Amino acid sequence: MSQAIVLGIETSCDETAVGIVRGRKLLANVIASSVQEHARFGGVVPEIASRAHLEAMQPAISQALRDAKISLSDVDAIAVTAGPGLVGALLVGVGAATGLALGLDKPIYAVNHLAAHISVDALTHSEILEPTIALLVSGGHSSLLQVDDITSSIAKLGATMDDAAGEAFDKIARVMKLGFPGGPAIDALAKDGDAESINFPRGLTTSNDWLTRPFDFSFSGLKTAVARYLEATPNYAKANVAASFQEAIVDVLLLKSLAACKASAIDSLVIAGGVGANSRLRALAQERCLKAGIALRIPAPGLCTDNGAMVACLGSLMVAAGRAPSPIAFDADSSLQVATISLH
Repeated sequence: MSQAIVLGIETSCDETAVGIVRGRKLLANVIASSVQEHARFGGVVPEIASRAHLEAMQPAISQALRDAKISLSDVDAIAVTAGPGLVGALLVGVGAATGLALGLDKPIYAVNHLAAHISVDALTHSEILEPTIALLVSGGHSSLLQVDDITSSIAKLGATMDDAAGEAFDKIARVMKLGFPGGPAIDALAKDGDAESINFPRGLTTSNDWLTRPFDFSFSGLKTAVARYLEATPNYAKANVAASFQEAIVDVLLLKSLAACKASAIDSLVIAGGVGANSRLRALAQERCLKAGIALRIPAPGLCTDNGAMVACLGSLMVAAGRAPSPIAFDADSSLQVATISLH
């Protein structure tokens, strides 16, 4: 079933997303976001997210089928995010996917949200980079991974010890009154700023850190340094702060990523997750990877943020690789580890 039609459902946070793929061809990618309902709280409220998923699920599935120009009977398999994420939100997606699988008598693949972010690269490139180093950066996760086989073998090399990069963007944007989510706002503002105007700290980059925690991240110290700068500088230039803060994050992400490539002797890097849409990260990654002789792949910005296409894609790759489907009854796991690519 190498050209299986797979319908994927993603509800790990505040996007109700449904994607449909045929093999590695994207047929539909529908996203219903509840971000505006969370904006006044400055972050995602789990109960609001769960209710929004319930309301948006059926319309999103129907729209995806229309966009793909297929009917439910044409679907060969169902894929769904089983974790990690907000448990209430995950349960809505798992419930919908399980119902579809039972009703259609089709196999279901309960997949890892983080692995799905990496797998979406397969929708835009004919050759899968394996093995590869993957930098996964989002609102809840900042990790460096070694991917030997996206359907069966992912090893964690390092991860954030406190705030993820996306969390740091959101928190500093809140202090600067830029709104929520913070990443896009800071990215846009930074374009008018001087990234070298303020020398903000780079976490876990001392000589001792490189010896003991070479592939881990820490952004809490940076966040504190920016907050103190803002407090001590009433008339600060917003664009310069945004650019300098963003540069500090991007610099560390790429320093660690290229170090992981060198240490593992793997000459390819995939950047995935919502922060992968950041324009400065994309530009600097191209520049540094070209200089280092590293093959770089980053999904289109629309495929970096949470979406159903990535879940459907990983499900499709599982089918093509002959991986066993999941049992029809399984639990959503809010803390599912990336090494567990699917539940089976």
